[in-house]
Amino acid sequence: MTTTPTADQPASRGAWAWIPTLYFAQGIPYVVVMTMSVIMYKRLGVSNTDIALYTSWLYLPWVIKPLWSPLVELLGTKRQWILVMQLLVGAALGCVALTLPGPAFFQVTLGIFWLLAFASATHDIAADGFYMLALNKHDQAWFVGVRSTFYRLAMIAGQGLLIMLAGAIETHTGLPAIALQVAARPGAVALAPVDPAAVKSPAVAGAPVRLVATPASLTLDPTPKTTGEINDLVARARQWNRSAGVYGAPEAQTNSTTTGAAAPSWWSRRVATPRGDFLRRHFAAKSATAQRSDAAGPAGVFLISLSARPEKDVVVTFGRDSGDAGIKLLEGDRFTFNPSNWNTPVMAVVQLDPKNRGATEATFLARAGNIPLAWSITFYTLAGLFVTLFVYHRFALPKPIADTAATVRTRRNPLVEFFATFGAFFRKADILRSLAFLLLYRLAEAQLMKIASLFLLDAREAGGLGLSTSAVGFVYGTVGVVALTLGGLAGGFVAARNGLRYWLPFMVCAIHLPNLVFVYLSFVQPENLWFITTAVAVEQFGYGFGFAAYMIYMLYVAQGEHQTAHYAICTGFMALGMMIPGMVTGWIQEIIGYQHFFIWVMICTIPGFLVTALIRPDRSFGKKA
Repeated sequence: MTTTPTADQPASRGAWAWIPTLYFAQGIPYVVVMTMSVIMYKRLGVSNTDIALYTSWLYLPWVIKPLWSPLVELLGTKRQWILVMQLLVGAALGCVALTLPGPAFFQVTLGIFWLLAFASATHDIAADGFYMLALNKHDQAWFVGVRSTFYRLAMIAGQGLLIMLAGAIETHTGLPAIALQVAARPGAVALAPVDPAAVKSPAVAGAPVRLVATPASLTLDPTPKTTGEINDLVARARQWNRSAGVYGAPEAQTNSTTTGAAAPSWWSRRVATPRGDFLRRHFAAKSATAQRSDAAGPAGVFLISLSARPEKDVVVTFGRDSGDAGIKLLEGDRFTFNPSNWNTPVMAVVQLDPKNRGATEATFLARAGNIPLAWSITFYTLAGLFVTLFVYHRFALPKPIADTAATVRTRRNPLVEFFATFGAFFRKADILRSLAFLLLYRLAEAQLMKIASLFLLDAREAGGLGLSTSAVGFVYGTVGVVALTLGGLAGGFVAARNGLRYWLPFMVCAIHLPNLVFVYLSFVQPENLWFITTAVAVEQFGYGFGFAAYMIYMLYVAQGEHQTAHYAICTGFMALGMMIPGMVTGWIQEIIGYQHFFIWVMICTIPGFLVTALIRPDRSFGKKA
């Protein structure tokens, strides 16, 4: 329903006071739940399997929001719903910040994110309804671009600036980093076997807590060793580190979300274990020490510990910072010291490339930033922002005369109307083809989006690119979102000139073929940040251009009676198409590795091409009259 401006309802000039901030507020919670949570959990040491599975479930409120949208229509005004949801979102963000340093942060923050997701989905319903009530049809059309721009700015703020803020705080808190040198020199003296039990440090009262390592540098003879020798060294180091408790409690090593339940779950018995064994046998990438011959590069060991007993847990990340990419870390990329194991040294194993026969070197860094503190400060900042938005909108939002509860405006049975609306949607022509398109067009992208930021963050030794939190915020959250926005604008512009059906073949290629960028990045693992940024920008521009077809097709499906409700149903199927594939992506990636995972993503583009060939939108739809 729309109305013309009145004394209580400002015209378009007054709308500038609330539309930008309202849609900025609409975008922030979504990007927090869908993107920031993924990067935060990765930095806090949660496995890719658990991150993908549990954060994908957070899509569910957007999937089922059409089910409770009538409540927003029946109870209270849209303005009241907006204000209450913004206050609830601010409180939820504050609770995340408060609980992050706790021991059960994963379970607790997931519960809070669920509440945040439901509040955000409800805010979306109210904000879109309020927009139609507060503006006439002309102003509704005119401000569509403003809505989209500030929603995208919220994505840049969430995926880019706020993640860069967390990364900056990580870098400038905690313990100073230490640099360790690894060099290859032909004829170097062979290293003596290390005994980590012999280098435990005694507690010294009042001593400062800092990272210490023995030795400060390693010089290895590049003469190859046998694979068996290297495998034995890695196995001994891994066993020592586990016994030292630097990877957490034994039950946490197998499943970071459990508390030691004795019996395996149905998922583990029937799906994860048997299917995982099949994937490992046929598709898993070979480990760094599994060579085609018995020859393997020589390896050395750093022993890393703390100089004094810490007051709380200290999370350390260790990896190559610069130098020869052929010098790899085999064991010890992330570990945790606590008041009981602080002086038990971690064994970090580094290995030379077996093909190397000359002199070379690399620098490895051990970092111990205060990651929980960094993300707590970031979420406190977000909470303060939403409290400010609540106060501002309390005064800035207009009070349209038409913004009243539906029970006041009509006497029709809301339950009958609700089911009639759903029935009309599923009676549309070619609805099965349309649903197949809505669910499968982004099958590949649904998996890529969940893993892309994890790939950028993961250590090179684990198959990732080893970027810092701030760098990921810049590459994926800032430049990537700008490229995504430009791609979307270009897609909308060309569709308006020639119609959706004309551009469908080009758009389905644009959304899928640039995924080859991640196949290339996973195999080459380039170090140049600008090259990585350009590659991600190309993929995101293609995604934005191809996604325009999806958005326009939802408008095509929703047209007719009840188009607002039918569009909401389409967005529910859109979210479902992202949720289900995303749930298993972390599990698949951890089994087969990043290289084979991105090849799997390319295979998953095939259903997208097939369902695009099935649909037949009108040739004139989308074309400017």
